[in-house]
Amino acid sequence: MKKISLILALLVVLVLCMPVMAADPIKICQVTDTGGVDDKSFNETAWNGVLQAEKEFGVEGVVLESTSDADYAPNIEQFIDDECDLIITVGYMLSDATIAASDAYPDFKFSTIDASISKPNTVDQVFQTDEAAFLAGYVAASVTKTGVIGTYGGMCIPTVTIFMDGYARGAAYYNETHDTNVKVLGWDVEKQEGTCVDSFDDLEKGKQVTITMMDQGADIIMPVAGPVGGGTIAAMEDRGSGYVIGVDSDWYYAYPENTDMILTSVVKKMDSTTLEVIKSVVDGTFKGGLIVGTLATKGVDLAPFHDLESVVPADVIADLDPIREKIISGEIALNPAFKQVK
Repeated sequence: MKKISLILALLVVLVLCMPVMAADPIKICQVTDTGGVDDKSFNETAWNGVLQAEKEFGVEGVVLESTSDADYAPNIEQFIDDECDLIITVGYMLSDATIAASDAYPDFKFSTIDASISKPNTVDQVFQTDEAAFLAGYVAASVTKTGVIGTYGGMCIPTVTIFMDGYARGAAYYNETHDTNVKVLGWDVEKQEGTCVDSFDDLEKGKQVTITMMDQGADIIMPVAGPVGGGTIAAMEDRGSGYVIGVDSDWYYAYPENTDMILTSVVKKMDSTTLEVIKSVVDGTFKGGLIVGTLATKGVDLAPFHDLESVVPADVIADLDPIREKIISGEIALNPAFKQVK
């Protein structure tokens, strides 16, 4: 009996001395579009949300970069094989691949950025960027010296043209309230048509369309084309004039060597919304649905003017908060076709 008790005691000691195996960290996996994770735009901003989650929640972040649309589905499948706890797909162009995967793997959790696929296992992150772009167009119309401003898109898809439409409407509002006639190149509000270069990664296309617009008098341009916008900066550097309005992230920080050209940026807080979705996975409250970033929720906004605040008329700066409130209240109506539903 004593021997049995001794053996049991030794077994207890051995069990207590065994190292406790740490649980694997929650794996958060992001698939980029063809712009890549260092695009100074929405892929990078979303990834910053994942990096923040690594610091705050101890999750493991993994990214796969797509070099063409043929990579979208295989990259998602790779993350299914890796048993990721959340798969984030960035960009409207990944919609079809994400729909297929969310249907095929209902037990996996997904989150889209700039797409609304309405699946029970997916949180869609969408942004009312026309609201902030309206402010950008208003400012651009006040700053232009030539009376001509421009915009263009990477592809004429809703998540791109929503910026262009808001921008043109903001310029029109400035004309209406200041009895001016600033012209907008690249987007026709009435026809709902505009200039797109069919690329999110060919900087030369951005440069060429910028040269064309500058030849027509544009001295402020808002490229809605991810890294292609770098071509606009290059063209203006060559000319030695012009201002750029960035999109998605604050380009003052994205292009630190060109801060003298960055008038402002139309910012989407994708890092914050991505962090919000990851937190729901960590604390077990994840539920499919929709997150809409608006001026009211501070999910979209106009970035500071930084070094160029002096070129923006003081009365225009003073106008911005009242205009924000009018947009939020609906007193200033934007295009209902772009309304993100919640």
